[in-house]
Amino acid sequence: MTETSGVQATRRRWWRRLAPAGLLLIAVAGGAAAYAFRPMPIPTPTPLQAHDATIAKGEYLARVSNCAACHTVPGGEDFAGGVKFETPFGVLYSTNITPDRKHGIGRWNYEQFHASMKHGVRPDGAHLYPAFPYTSFARLNDADIASLYLYFTSIDPVAAANRENRLIFPFDNRSLLHFWKRLFHTDEAFASDPAKSAAWNRGAYLVEGAAHCGACHTPRNLLGGLDKGRALHGGTYVDQVASGAYRTWAAVDLTPGQHGLKGWSADDIALYLINGKNSHSVVHGPMNEVFRSTQHLTKQDAAAIAIYLKGTDPSPARLDLSRFRSRVASGEVVYTVHCGTCHLPDGKGDAGLGVPLRDNAVIAAKDPASLINVILYGPDLPPPPFASNRTTMKPFGKRLSDEDIAAVATYLRSSFGNNASAVTPDQVHQQR
Repeated sequence: MTETSGVQATRRRWWRRLAPAGLLLIAVAGGAAAYAFRPMPIPTPTPLQAHDATIAKGEYLARVSNCAACHTVPGGEDFAGGVKFETPFGVLYSTNITPDRKHGIGRWNYEQFHASMKHGVRPDGAHLYPAFPYTSFARLNDADIASLYLYFTSIDPVAAANRENRLIFPFDNRSLLHFWKRLFHTDEAFASDPAKSAAWNRGAYLVEGAAHCGACHTPRNLLGGLDKGRALHGGTYVDQVASGAYRTWAAVDLTPGQHGLKGWSADDIALYLINGKNSHSVVHGPMNEVFRSTQHLTKQDAAAIAIYLKGTDPSPARLDLSRFRSRVASGEVVYTVHCGTCHLPDGKGDAGLGVPLRDNAVIAAKDPASLINVILYGPDLPPPPFASNRTTMKPFGKRLSDEDIAAVATYLRSSFGNNASAVTPDQVHQQR
């Protein structure tokens, strides 16, 4: 046997050994690809007429879902779309959801509307971007989706053209959402927990579904999917600050954990939702748009949301590293000079002056963006007729340097029962 024939024989032996494993690997990879690329079935829903659906129920749900905030530009026609959303993937604009037949949903039947709410799919089969929170609306029962359909097809049509999105490559390709949905979306409706009270289940249904609180208050991964293992632990998003620029904001931890709403009672939460204020806080910033929705909650639904939030698992505590943080001492000086009069030296605040800073969820948020924004631009309260009995905080962006704001923010996040990371001048500068 020659050397060449010996090599060939050795190769044949290895091929006989490896071929079955290789074929199996190819089969597995092919099966996985076929699974990933297979069409996503969209079941036909129960007919509209089968549900106890009404326009009045739909109008209430539209308010609770805060549809106007995302689909109505300030000073524009109701639900005509055009609201701008800055995302890590580019710019999105909300669409016209009035029953206009050319630009809105006037040609949609109930099945198509249901598919958009439940599966995030347009009538032409294209995937909807999850800035439209179908990942939450899928939790709604069919009767409520039917009521929403009746309401939105009953309002006045507006002939307003939709704006083109400006997404970066490859996120401008809607077909990629096919895979995103396989990773992060389920179309399962909310199922009541028989071990919980009716009020708890109603609150869970609203928070997880119509009110879609997790869309802002749950952290997201690099692909924009919700980190369900840290549900309601606080998230970050981009929205306008008082100057009109788009900057990062931090939505607070809504759990009863040490860095969330531990000091809030259920009554405190319900009062905040309906009145926009309580003894702990006053609604401000992007939450103003949410308050447009929550102020319309019935007392029973506000109480149910509060019961559910108080019953969630608290977010984990953090190590207290405040003694090792720099700028705390200099931050205390800035606080004493500029903040102590209204918020008091002990941070407890005053009923007619500043809000309490002790155990404050905005201050204790993992991301300090919202705290920095409030210091830079002021709290930006809702427009009249909303009124607070507290003194309106003035913006300090032109009065204090980045170093001073970083110092006082670090002091606040290390004092008064708060425990969060230090703030750097660079973080402050990014928010200007």
